[in-house]
Amino acid sequence: MSETTPKPAPAPPVKKSILVLGGTGFLGPHVVKAAVARGHTLTLFNRGKTHPGLFPDIEKLQGDRDGKLDALKGRTWDAVVDPSGYVPRIVKLSAELLAPNVGQYVFISTISVYKDPFPIGGDESAPVQTLDDPTNEDVGKNYGALKALSEKAAETAMPGKVTNVRSGLIIGPGDPTGRFTHWPSRMADGGEVIGPGDGTTPAQYIDGRDLGEWIIHAIENQTFGTYNALGPGKPITMKAVLDRCNEAAGNKAKITWVDGKFLTAHEVSGWSDMPMWIDNTGEDAGFGTMANARGVAAGMKFRPVLETARDTLAWLETLPADERAKVRSTGIKPDKEAKVLAAWHAAKH
Repeated sequence: MSETTPKPAPAPPVKKSILVLGGTGFLGPHVVKAAVARGHTLTLFNRGKTHPGLFPDIEKLQGDRDGKLDALKGRTWDAVVDPSGYVPRIVKLSAELLAPNVGQYVFISTISVYKDPFPIGGDESAPVQTLDDPTNEDVGKNYGALKALSEKAAETAMPGKVTNVRSGLIIGPGDPTGRFTHWPSRMADGGEVIGPGDGTTPAQYIDGRDLGEWIIHAIENQTFGTYNALGPGKPITMKAVLDRCNEAAGNKAKITWVDGKFLTAHEVSGWSDMPMWIDNTGEDAGFGTMANARGVAAGMKFRPVLETARDTLAWLETLPADERAKVRSTGIKPDKEAKVLAAWHAAKH
């Protein structure tokens, strides 16, 4: 082949039939959109309560994962995506029912399955949490352990046919938690903003659209096994993330970096008051360092955080005022931020 001969176009994906258990929350729509863009056939199974008007042209089956699965009986799909499984008993119900007629079960898990403390640079072989009483279904207290048991429930039902996707912080348009959204929206308000720590703390996350696209990529390629699903492709600091968020908002804000111990002394909590950030000292030294090489090798890609920040701000503008206020309720409150900044400046003089 000469240098001027164009390379042949990649073969189009083999069309798949995909069942999504849910599909109308945050990650689900990104999976659906990625699948539709690639020409696959979708079916959504849910209670019809969350955003029921989404995807009017896609087949919807109504039921409840907790025992009301009749609509799934006798149906065949190439793959199922499960972004809504939190309790092993319930995951077992759907996985066992679907096992004879489904070729792949993609279970959306979490890096919270790993035992504390997170190992520095830990990969998918790191030990996971356990539960003394596996019948305890208190998701609030046992989230990580229940997710780990849910992974096992799926694998037991469909041995060798499960893709466990251990996601980190999922961010971007559609995120109802505000955990990333706090930063670009706060920068858009302008003024002085607390930057937690000294800016060198590592950050990890994945745009929901990138995760949705990789899930479909994994189905197209029948990628099985367990994968940490978090980026970016190269290590990034909290300073770089906040600088890009400020850039997306027009560089209206002035970021003042405040020592982690000072924040703790003034009752400013990592992750809640300061989303995406934990002071990575002591037992938290592994925060933001989880390995993603296995996912990258399997085709996982990550868009620039600047793009995510810009698109998040644009999405916020489309929301009604009450919904926008709810999303923005995460993170430190303005009056508390102002008091802590004043105390910081006073302590430095």
